[in-house]
Amino acid sequence: MKQLKRKNAALFFAALMLSAAPMAASHAADKPTLAFVVNGASDFWKAAEAGVKKAQGEMPDYNMELKYPEQAAVAIQQRLMEDLVSAGVKGIMVSAVDPKTQTDGLNKIGSQTALFTTDSDAPKTNRVAYIGSSNVDAGKQAAEIAKKAMPDGGKCMGFVGLLGADNARERIEGMKEGLKGTKIELVDVRGDDIDQTRAKKNVEDALVASPDLTCMVGFYSYNTPRIYEALRDAGKLGQITVVGFDDDPITLGGVKEGTIAATVVQQPFEWAYQGMKLMAAYLKGDKSGIPADGLIIIPTVIIGKDDVDKYAANLKAMAGK
Repeated sequence: MKQLKRKNAALFFAALMLSAAPMAASHAADKPTLAFVVNGASDFWKAAEAGVKKAQGEMPDYNMELKYPEQAAVAIQQRLMEDLVSAGVKGIMVSAVDPKTQTDGLNKIGSQTALFTTDSDAPKTNRVAYIGSSNVDAGKQAAEIAKKAMPDGGKCMGFVGLLGADNARERIEGMKEGLKGTKIELVDVRGDDIDQTRAKKNVEDALVASPDLTCMVGFYSYNTPRIYEALRDAGKLGQITVVGFDDDPITLGGVKEGTIAATVVQQPFEWAYQGMKLMAAYLKGDKSGIPADGLIIIPTVIIGKDDVDKYAANLKAMAGK
């Protein structure tokens, strides 16, 4: 009986696969699909989801989707992109987990579909263009926040998800450049591989190991909320200057209440919205939107205490809420 059940199940599965294959091929053939592939699970990407949704509403002749890898790992992100290519996706915009070690993999994807980068560039690959922030400029803006909050100097510790990613490296370099000639020092930066439990633990460990710290910098969107939570739990909220990146609700709340000095915000909504439209135009043969240097920079902005309400209202409007 068990053998008969297994045989029936096998036949059913085979029939299901045979019936599904033409549907998938038909779906791919009906409309070109464009995919936005992020580097890991984070609320930061919700704005990008809204950008993809808006672009989809304006271009119904395309299928547009945002994809999360199961983990923030090079191999898993590569497998996701290869699966998308196999499914017939015509264009991919990706925030590469680690561009330095992904060159061959990204070039493979770029040889099979139109490849664009966002958030963290991979300039040594065959990608068509990068659309996103100037992370060096964003780092310099973080330095401006620190200088304003600590005119007498201080000792900062940074926290970030992927130490090897270009966006992390460039933000750190930009901040160090912006702090030159001051009495503020960025003494170290600790990575967590986009593990938010580890991100908070890194802050807790730093508080114990370096009690002379006067400043903490959250270089990725979730790092600032984890800093906030660790300081709150240690009873040190408001005693250490916090410099933030991006617009997590906890970050914006901290800026508004004055426990976070300010935050440097990017515009992932615009990356996704403009990026989807750019890929669609490129696939139609219109390359007028691609600059000679392949770089499309969406400016970053410093949000301070007096800017939070207006900024939050604008976020809701962009998301159609």
